[in-house]
Amino acid sequence: MTLTALCAALGPAAASAGTAQGRVALVGVPGLVWSDIDQSRTPNLWKLVTQGGSASMSTRTVPPQGRGITCPVTGWLTVSAGQRAGTPGKGCQATPTPQPNGEGATIPGWRDLVTHQSTTGYAAQLGTLAQTITDSGGTVAAIGPGAALAAADKSGNIAKYADTPESLGDPTRYTLIVMEAPDLANAWADQPPDEYGIPASMPSTTRQAAAAAADRRIGTLLTALPADTTILVAGVSDVTPGAHLHVAIATGPPYSHGHLTATSTRQDALVTLADLTATTIELAGAEPAPQVVGRPWQSAATPPPATVADSVTELADADLASQVLVTVRGPFFAIFVAVQLLFYAFAALALRRRRASSTAAHPSPSTPDRPQPALPASTSPTSQTTTATLTPPTAEQDSPHQDSQSPTTTTPPSAMPNSPADPTTSSTNPAQAHATGPAASSANPAQDPTASSANSAQATDPPAISTNGNGVEHPTQPLSGGSGGSGGSTRLPRAGFEVASASRLLVAVQVVSVVSGSIAVSTFLAQLVPWWSLPAPMTALIVTILAIAGLITALAFAGPWRTHVLGPLTVVAAVTSVAMLVDVMTGSTLQVNAVSGYEPVTGGRFYGFSNIAFAIYATGTILGLAGVAQWLMGRGASRFVTMLVCVLYGGLAVFADGWPSWGADFGGVPAFVVGLAVFLILLSGRRVSVLKLLLVGLAGGALISAIALFDWLRPATQRTHLGTFVQQVIDGQALTVVVRKFTAMVGVTVGNWSLTLLSLVALAFLFLVLNRPSRWGASALGQTYALAPALRAGLIGALTSAFIGFLMNDSGIAIPSMALTVAVPLTLAACVRALQLAKSTPPAPPSAQEAPTERTHPVRRS
Repeated sequence: MTLTALCAALGPAAASAGTAQGRVALVGVPGLVWSDIDQSRTPNLWKLVTQGGSASMSTRTVPPQGRGITCPVTGWLTVSAGQRAGTPGKGCQATPTPQPNGEGATIPGWRDLVTHQSTTGYAAQLGTLAQTITDSGGTVAAIGPGAALAAADKSGNIAKYADTPESLGDPTRYTLIVMEAPDLANAWADQPPDEYGIPASMPSTTRQAAAAAADRRIGTLLTALPADTTILVAGVSDVTPGAHLHVAIATGPPYSHGHLTATSTRQDALVTLADLTATTIELAGAEPAPQVVGRPWQSAATPPPATVADSVTELADADLASQVLVTVRGPFFAIFVAVQLLFYAFAALALRRRRASSTAAHPSPSTPDRPQPALPASTSPTSQTTTATLTPPTAEQDSPHQDSQSPTTTTPPSAMPNSPADPTTSSTNPAQAHATGPAASSANPAQDPTASSANSAQATDPPAISTNGNGVEHPTQPLSGGSGGSGGSTRLPRAGFEVASASRLLVAVQVVSVVSGSIAVSTFLAQLVPWWSLPAPMTALIVTILAIAGLITALAFAGPWRTHVLGPLTVVAAVTSVAMLVDVMTGSTLQVNAVSGYEPVTGGRFYGFSNIAFAIYATGTILGLAGVAQWLMGRGASRFVTMLVCVLYGGLAVFADGWPSWGADFGGVPAFVVGLAVFLILLSGRRVSVLKLLLVGLAGGALISAIALFDWLRPATQRTHLGTFVQQVIDGQALTVVVRKFTAMVGVTVGNWSLTLLSLVALAFLFLVLNRPSRWGASALGQTYALAPALRAGLIGALTSAFIGFLMNDSGIAIPSMALTVAVPLTLAACVRALQLAKSTPPAPPSAQEAPTERTHPVRRS
């Protein structure tokens, strides 16, 4: 609503009209890919690459039912409209034969094609290309049935139609000549169809012969064109059962040798089919049409490869990467989800299962084996500060975190020692220390008739934690157990009882948790390695991702931060946030063809933050800030300084997510703003209310509306999809976009059961396993919150951002599932560290009944 009001107030943007009218020849070769280009078989195409710019082209249109490909007819219709178009029916429709009409022709069934576009969700306006050029005073000619679809005006008429280049006549009469080289498409149509009506792939020899025939047809046209003609060559569709990236070549003014790019993709050597329409209109000197979603091709600023052969090889490799990605993405996520589910099950057993054989194999003795002084905790139910005893393990316990056998001491949180193993503040009189607690009714617990019940109740009390000025956490109470026997002594752990700090199983859980939390960002960093070109791409992808995750995990445990509860979590979250931020600020190259990023062959997105990338980025940012905030508070920083640091980086992260030149993420900004605000409110010690959430949500909406409006004020050729959406609001097309995205969100959520299952299991693990008592007594999550209160704020903020992102983006359940993939394993790693810091003491057997004392009769006074 805010965006609509701003648009209505400012009115429509002024379109800048072209001034110089040029000649353009648009040659469409359905199915042409870079591996078809060869210096000997296709010399004309090879020469065009030598003279001009080249790129891979995403040809995504409205695919036929059951197949994610572009059919030749839908490719030509998309060129006509400058927007994704489709055809009714099953499979790829045959190209209609134009009906002659004087020099021109008419497309049969044109009205039905136009009507069908309102059902596709894109509302493509067929005939936009030819109508725009004709309205600007230009003339249009078509050669071939497919070209006629692109060259028809909004009524389905072609001013000049010819079957072959030779029958066209004088080419200087026309502003735009559209020609089809149908050889590859015709050869493909001769193959047997599958159950969806899609022909099978051609044999390699058949394909090579068809590509050579198309090249000869192109050569015939080139010899007849005036020297000042700009030539555009495009593989406008697929001719295989699977989608590919296709050839895009531009020669003549204003293109130089090298790569092509466009603001629609912001990627060198990558353009789209809709860009072809915008490019043709601009080169012809016509006014840009607002319904055309593409952007004109431009020469890239990066230097070209050393040779033409290198250019062709590089572009063919990009198509190979796209094909491999399509092949491995489904199996990768299937394996990923399965491994995650198994890990959650393993971790749940590790945290909740008790050793069944402990009691049977090692029965507890009737008397203490080695008494140690231990002091019961003193807690207040109305206070967040707990004063309790620290029970250092003895040498027999072999704890890796304690070397001293010093007696226990009772120390208030403000006076905790500098190290968990620091014995310098030990008390020489445990009874005196015990007397400091409000539960003490006598100096000697053995003489207190309530001591037995107090000691048994201590086993269920939550642990108390203190933090010194260096940010090192100190447990002040055993997780379970209490005083046993007379004198408040505590037994050593019985045989079979496992101390958390000495548990190798917990160490393994922590390491695997950190690796698991690193997987998400590693799927992007894996693009630094050309895994798709290796002999076994699936294996290479998994090995590459695991290797990078291993390096991040090594960094998480490499420094002194590994001893902090949030140390590994903070490192992984920070690497995730910073890596994603740097990538999006430098062109989003790590997201192209990444298994969690863009899939150029489908053309969903080419720059900025994709929905999955946003989920990973936002979660890493908020959790990372939680870790930094905890570290700052542990170092004695004021709340103002802590909040300022979080606001500054968090504001930069949100700005980068929404800014058109970087993230350009419309739905992510409101979700990110609300999640970050929830984190900051909780971090400041205040409560989150419905009113605050509404105000923050409005602020997030206003922010992205202002960014989109700024983008819309730029020239049409420089706008991102943010500014394009503003124009769609003005033109009354916004509802079509919203309905399409909502339908996609529901479809992904309902159809992708594996991600839905992963999300539910991750949430169940978080709240039903980590948030309940562990085998060591207390709730692992509660123990972690006590050690690092900032984690609670960060976790709630991250989950809030993921939930709102789920509601506002068309990726649906994929957003919370990927956010939980980062948040839950890292939270588990922090919980494990919290359990390790709290020394476990098993409950002792009941104390022996005290001998009855002689009853004393009061002395009567006379």
